[in-house]
Amino acid sequence: MRLSPRSLQGQMLLAVALALLAAQVIAGVFLYRAAAARAEAEVVNALAFQMIGDVRDPRARWRERGDERRGGFAQRRRALALSLIEDGLQGRRVRERDREQALADVLQSQGVDTEDLIVLAPIGPEERQRLRGGRPGNGTAIVIAGLRETGGESWRIAAHELPRFTGNPLRGVLIQTLILYVVLVGGLALLLRRITRPLAALTARVENFGGSTVDGPPLEPSGPDDTRRLIEAHGRMEARIAALLDEKDVMLGAIGHDLKTPLAALRVRIESVEDETERARMAATIEDITRSLDDILSLARVGRPSDPLERTDLAALVAGVVEEFEDMGEPVELVASERIAAPVRATWLRRAVRNLAGNALRYGGAARIVLAREGKQAVIRIEDDGPGIPEGQIAAMLEPFQRGEASRNRETGGAGLGLTLARAIADQHGGTLTLRNREGGASGLVAELRLPI
Repeated sequence: MRLSPRSLQGQMLLAVALALLAAQVIAGVFLYRAAAARAEAEVVNALAFQMIGDVRDPRARWRERGDERRGGFAQRRRALALSLIEDGLQGRRVRERDREQALADVLQSQGVDTEDLIVLAPIGPEERQRLRGGRPGNGTAIVIAGLRETGGESWRIAAHELPRFTGNPLRGVLIQTLILYVVLVGGLALLLRRITRPLAALTARVENFGGSTVDGPPLEPSGPDDTRRLIEAHGRMEARIAALLDEKDVMLGAIGHDLKTPLAALRVRIESVEDETERARMAATIEDITRSLDDILSLARVGRPSDPLERTDLAALVAGVVEEFEDMGEPVELVASERIAAPVRATWLRRAVRNLAGNALRYGGAARIVLAREGKQAVIRIEDDGPGIPEGQIAAMLEPFQRGEASRNRETGGAGLGLTLARAIADQHGGTLTLRNREGGASGLVAELRLPI
């Protein structure tokens, strides 16, 4: 299943949306890292501030307001902190080396000489509650640091609660992303719609022009200047092509009239030839020329059909062609058929099926026809028991005046326009004509005419 959009508008919107998402994700990562760096700097600076205050004021002690009124709580808290630091020095607690280095840099910049400096990882909830004197607190972690000056014996203790990270930067990025999507992608969608709507109309015009003459006024230019110029250029090209096709129809009509009239006159004149054998040969030659001329004119007109598409029962159409051959005593059999209705030009499609069946009779001696539905296509399959076609020559057999037998005699293969005309009729209906040799080692050719339902 294809997940990516096929249209120009969809692909451009998807590309912009993905690029915008990638840019916002990168911005969110940078903002998150910046917020984390600011929080870390806050912790280090707070610890340094406490220690610098203790160093510059020897009377200062690590205490909270009101410790003096709570008796020995300050001493117990200091003892707990010292025990934790001792555990860190002995390797029984995790030390945060990065914070130690950052704190040492700050203290050194302030002229504090340190002999020992330790920063412990955030302590557990039980020890955290003891440091708060039994108060539950707000659940944030506490970092403890210890400093022993050069030449000193006592430890200076500092503690700081880690700031609670709420993710506000990421929430801001998310809100910003939503706003950008609404404004940018929405505005781009309106712009692309202004571009793609005229292109869609132009595409429909081209598709209709490929099947038959387009009636009505030229397509009105709309959209941006580039699109307008494209539509105007197509309109001029369409007018020139229509004029050429009209001239071709006039020329074909003249050819048909100017050639068929003298051929008919010759057909009358050969009746005066006394030699019956010679007269039959001359009549066959004239008939062969007339049929070849009909095929050439039909092939030239197939791209400009005058009759509209009509919903037709294909089973009845194919059965009618089979009955025509049966009435002439030809071994043409309708093996299987389904009731399928499709928009076709019945006269042209009947001609295509007749050509394929005739080709099977000419080279295989018999024809078997199957009409089946495959998905959204109607398939008309004609099989024969002939010699088939070499694999390297199958594509060439669909070209004009190409045939397996070298002569142009109607008895041995005709002028080589039957398959070409059948393929052109299939193209006219938006379908395909394919040839392949029968599978499983059996001799013969299979012609498949596929038409959209």
